[in-house]
Amino acid sequence: MTADTGDMAVKVRRQVEIPVLGGRYLATFITFDNLADGKEHFALALGDWQRSEPLVRMHSECVTGDVFMSARCDCGPQLEEAIVRISAEGGLILYLRQEGRGIGLINKLDAYALQDEGMNTYEANRALGFEDDQRDFTVAAEMLKALGIDHIRLLTNNPRKIAQLQANGIHVDDRVGTRVYRNAHNARYLAAKKEEGHHALESDDESCCPAHSKF
Repeated sequence: MTADTGDMAVKVRRQVEIPVLGGRYLATFITFDNLADGKEHFALALGDWQRSEPLVRMHSECVTGDVFMSARCDCGPQLEEAIVRISAEGGLILYLRQEGRGIGLINKLDAYALQDEGMNTYEANRALGFEDDQRDFTVAAEMLKALGIDHIRLLTNNPRKIAQLQANGIHVDDRVGTRVYRNAHNARYLAAKKEEGHHALESDDESCCPAHSKF
C-alpha cells in the first residue's frame, strides 16, 4: 500500500499488535516510511478498520495530557474516548507527533507559563512568535492513502482538520463530535478553543468524567 509524495511513495513500514488501555482493547500499530515531514507518526487500527468509511481520529501528541493525565487540556480523555469508540465501530487513530499544536513540548510549557499570567492558549502562542495552530495535516492524508482509504467519518470538534483533509484528497463524509471534558483547570482553554479556534463544542455545558475513569 502506497501514496505518492513527490519522488518517494509513502509506504506502510510495519504492523504490530499491542493490547492497550490495560489490555482491554487490541490495537494494530502501523508505522510508515517517507511521510512528508519525516516525523514518526503512526496509526492505531482498531476493530473492523478496513470497513467502508471507517471512523478516524487525528490525535496530536500531548505528553502532558496523554501520559501524565494533565487536567489543563482535554487530550487524555479524548484519546481514551477515541480508543473505546473506534474499537466498537472500526477505524483508526492517527497519532501525530505535533505537540502543542505544532510548537513542541518545551515551547508549549513556555506558553503554559504565559497562560498562568493571564493569556489564553492562542494569545500565548502568538506572544512566543507562533501561529495559533502550526499543524499541517498533510501527513494524515498520506497515511490514510497509504492504507487505501479515501472516505472516512472523522471524530473531531475541529473544522480545520476537516478542511485540510479534504484539501488533500480525503473525503470526510461525516463529522462525529467528541465529548467535552471540562473541569476547573481547562475551562478557559476550552472557551478559547470554541471562541477563537471555532471548535464545535456543542455539549460544552456538560461536565464529563476525567480520563481513565469512565470507560
